[in-house]
Amino acid sequence: MRVGQKMTRNPITVGPNDTLDKAAAKMNAGHFRRLPVVDKSDLVGIITDRDLRQHLGYLDRTRVEAVMSRPVITVTPMTTLEHATHLMLQHKIGGLPVVDDDGILVGIITASDMLGAFLNFVGATGDDSSRIDVSLEGDAERIAAAAEIAAQQSGEVLGLGTYRVEGEETPVFYVRVRTDDIGGVVRALEENGFNVLAVHP
Repeated sequence: MRVGQKMTRNPITVGPNDTLDKAAAKMNAGHFRRLPVVDKSDLVGIITDRDLRQHLGYLDRTRVEAVMSRPVITVTPMTTLEHATHLMLQHKIGGLPVVDDDGILVGIITASDMLGAFLNFVGATGDDSSRIDVSLEGDAERIAAAAEIAAQQSGEVLGLGTYRVEGEETPVFYVRVRTDDIGGVVRALEENGFNVLAVHP
């Protein structure tokens, strides 16, 4: 999945010569934690709510350019969400401006956007679905077999994948299904030789 699919387009911005009280008003109005700083069409910095808190009492007398962070770490619409996530973790930041090939600001992506994408990716859309964890013993064909059984029993598979528990050698396969009979899906998997580890909402 790419940044362009999850970013907020045409984000609210401030200018470098704006005072911090103007930036604060925009953040409060939109419930934002950060604003890109744009001079004409050039992205020149980013300012966060933390920057504002550090200058309380001086917001109306301090210009954005005096406290904004630069250079700005950016991504493009074609950047993968995985790479964008790594950048956020590496630099301990909660959002990234998105620029096009000419360096023009076209969006912003935040940690909240990433979490939403992750939940969508694993099929956890907040509805009446359940996740079944199965010990993945044997070859990769077992993944397809387990997914097929789950699909036949439930009628709708929302997401699937694998992960490893630290310290464990055997990976875990998970499948998220929407069904009124989760017990029936579990029984079908177990009857076909799968070791069901857990069922989660």
